[in-house]
Amino acid sequence: MTVLLLSPEGMIQPVPYAHVSVATGSRHVHVAGQIGRDADTDHLPDDLARQVAQALRNTARGLASAGATFADVVRLRFFVTQWSPEKMGDFMAGVDLVAREVGLSQPMPPASLIGVEILFEADVLVEVEAYAVFD
Repeated sequence: MTVLLLSPEGMIQPVPYAHVSVATGSRHVHVAGQIGRDADTDHLPDDLARQVAQALRNTARGLASAGATFADVVRLRFFVTQWSPEKMGDFMAGVDLVAREVGLSQPMPPASLIGVEILFEADVLVEVEAYAVFD
């Protein structure tokens, strides 16, 4: 295994992600700009949970194109529009909806959720970035 996920004692627990990742490998893959739009249908759901799920599916496709999977991911970054803590349930529902399908471990790799006012299109609610390392 090239990625080891850790949540050491003394760090806030529980959280839906590991606090630390340690990776070895010669290939580094960066996937960015993944949103909840389905490339096959051009459909963009109007709710956060389904947009998160589709954005993670799109991220999985990007990783696969480089020979990687979510098992190789050492860091995730989520940008969510008009963020408030009350949205965490919907956000995690989207993760839960697709985690098994795309092979996203839970807890997730180290992750940041960054609230932003707006993304590049007014109806886009979430954008995902992933960083993977493998041989």
